[in-house]
Amino acid sequence: MSEQLYADPDVIAGHTDVICSTSIERIVTGCNASLSLAEILIHQLSDISALTDSIDGGKANEWGVRQYRYDCWLTEKPETAMKAITRNIDRSIWKDLMQRSGMLALMDAVARNEWYNSLEKDDIPAISEANILSTFEQLHLSKGEVFERGVINVFKGLSWNYKTNSPCKFGSKIIVSGLMKYDQWGFGLNWGWQRDRLADLECMLMLLDRKPIPDNRADVTCRLGDHIHENRHSNRYEDEMFAIKYFQKGTAHITLKLPDLVDQMNDIIARHYPGVLPS
Repeated sequence: MSEQLYADPDVIAGHTDVICSTSIERIVTGCNASLSLAEILIHQLSDISALTDSIDGGKANEWGVRQYRYDCWLTEKPETAMKAITRNIDRSIWKDLMQRSGMLALMDAVARNEWYNSLEKDDIPAISEANILSTFEQLHLSKGEVFERGVINVFKGLSWNYKTNSPCKFGSKIIVSGLMKYDQWGFGLNWGWQRDRLADLECMLMLLDRKPIPDNRADVTCRLGDHIHENRHSNRYEDEMFAIKYFQKGTAHITLKLPDLVDQMNDIIARHYPGVLPS
């Protein structure tokens, strides 16, 4: 697969909402204004709290929140409150920017988890024009690497316990253990990494096929789950990309119906592991 295939994540992922300079300026200006107003509010609330406490009316964390709840940042000390509020607002803005950029669609579940976990740390980059431009410039330059890493991680996550799974390439059939469950009510779809890998596999195939990525409420795992719920004793599912047969012991045989896309994924594997693919 050539670099040109994923030259623009906004196009690949079906996103047209490009983050332009005017949008960045609006975000940064709005963020700064909101934080300034929040700081003013906190100081005003602190003054009110001191006043009510002086007349035995209680402090703000007593009369300003619901009974037995003391978790409102606005009633904390200004320096503590502003640090937490700034971090929470910055985290939400970074999540939205990442979603709009289309980069999340290029990531596998592991990379997405790493991204979200990084936002839970205390050292989130501040929302500023320089930080936004720098972050997305780096992401833009590495988007090909991000996509290929997703393919490699899906590849590494496949079960190699069966003869039909080669540790050297994607085949037309993949056998995955632990994807399904079976009980007195029939089949069910397990939650966990195998489910995530199936969704990732669909994502990579859709990107290679230049088609929009399905919303996570309509990806292959949701469609498969709905099919199983409506047909508890059926053991087959099929759509335009997959034919899936599943078994009571929990394994699923996943047949990939578009061999040209499988070849493109194997081209990526060959670039990262030269010499390992059989001729």
